[in-house]
Amino acid sequence: MQALDLVPLIFIAVIFWFLLLRPQQRRAREIGAMQRALGVGDDVMLTSGVYGTVTEVDEDTVRVEVAPGVTLKVARGAIGARIDAPTDEPGEQQLPAPEEN
Repeated sequence: MQALDLVPLIFIAVIFWFLLLRPQQRRAREIGAMQRALGVGDDVMLTSGVYGTVTEVDEDTVRVEVAPGVTLKVARGAIGARIDAPTDEPGEQQLPAPEEN
C-alpha cells in the first residue's frame, strides 16, 4: 500500500472529526461549565424537562424547588439548561421561561 492510498482515509478522518466530534465535545464542555456555575436562585430545566429553581447547591447534588414546598434532590448532571443564563454570544438563544397556569 502506497502512502498516496492513505491520503483519502486521513482526509475522511479529519472531516469526521471537524463535523461530528469537535462540536459534540464543545457542547459537553459548555454544559459542564454551566452545571459547575449553578447558584441558588437560578431557574433551571432538568434533562427530564422539569422546570424549577435551585434552592441549595452541594458538591455533587442540587436541590431544585419545582413547586411551592416541593423540592427535588438531583445530581448536577441532571441539570440540562439554565433558563435565565446570560448569553455569551450574539444570536445565542435562551430557553423560554415556563408558562404559569
